[in-house]
Amino acid sequence: MPADADQPLRILHAVRAPVGGIFRHILDLVNGQADRGHHVGLIADSLTGGERAEAALKQIAPRLKLGVYRFAIHREPRPTDFLAWLHFMRLIRRLKPDILHGHGAKAGAFIRFKPRSKRTIRVYTPHGGSLHYPLNTLKGAMYSRLERVLMNSTDLFLFESAFARDTYQRTIGAPNGLVRCIFNGVSAEEFDPIVTVVEPTDLVYVGEFRHIKGADLLIDAVARLRVEGKPVTLTLAGDGEEFGSLKAQVQSLGLAGPVRFIGHVKARYAFSQATLLVVPSRGDSMPYVVIEAGAAGVPMVAANVGGIPEIFGSHTEALFAPNSVGAMADAIEGALEDRAASQIRAKSLRERIFLHFSQKAMVEGVLDGYRAAFPGH
Repeated sequence: MPADADQPLRILHAVRAPVGGIFRHILDLVNGQADRGHHVGLIADSLTGGERAEAALKQIAPRLKLGVYRFAIHREPRPTDFLAWLHFMRLIRRLKPDILHGHGAKAGAFIRFKPRSKRTIRVYTPHGGSLHYPLNTLKGAMYSRLERVLMNSTDLFLFESAFARDTYQRTIGAPNGLVRCIFNGVSAEEFDPIVTVVEPTDLVYVGEFRHIKGADLLIDAVARLRVEGKPVTLTLAGDGEEFGSLKAQVQSLGLAGPVRFIGHVKARYAFSQATLLVVPSRGDSMPYVVIEAGAAGVPMVAANVGGIPEIFGSHTEALFAPNSVGAMADAIEGALEDRAASQIRAKSLRERIFLHFSQKAMVEGVLDGYRAAFPGH
């Protein structure tokens, strides 16, 4: 750590895929750290993210004094990972960061394979990552073994939910490094109310089209409700690897009319397209979409999984059993039939988000964690 407490920290963040909530978290964090005068840099994969990631990184680059760097970082382990790791090490030697902060399993592994140094701390935020894989699967066993190897090569663990922290400690072990739990947070303008469009659908899904996010389960729930005589309509806002299969699912169930795809749009625009947000995740740690919707006072129901209950607090009546089409359909039906109760719950949740999930508290908590992790602090 710089000898002078007032001297800016040199912070290098690394992530594999610059998409989704993990990318939103990193952008908020690096912006907040740059606002406070620190010298920040960012490494990200060049194979994913498309034009949106390119535009976001181009916009933020002038603020990052250590620069933005992109090269190929594949999702699955492969021999070329060694070349990517060498690229990491060259950048680290050149930039001389005080803090290496890896986000997600792959980037977290790369920064923690760096040998220990008195002048640099290694920080890891899993963001779910390898923790989502069951231990009884081949990938789960392999990733947990790697996490165990790297556990004590980590100076600071920053978990975004108590769920992620507890899952790590239960499945991997209790690390020697400092452990902090710091919630994701939203900015003040995200508490502005949402104005719903004139002819909204009943439901909206907002997020990536990946198996773990459960959009297919929501489509099945809509189909079930319609068979039961409830003419529910749905807007799907997002994109991703399962777009084709979701489109085919909608067609095969005869839902091309009541279900529409609007592509990747800003979350607040998506919220305005319907009267109820549904979060059907099979697994999640601390999803931004739930915090964003809660801040904006959007009525919602969500799967009782991962860190989602930590966001909802006492509002457990809005949660349904994960991976269950029937439980989701029942929760949707209840919320649509008693819209007044849904609105009251949304107002109360908005107040909870304001108290516990601020972007400012997130940035300050991370910086405080960095300082506490330096040897001799």
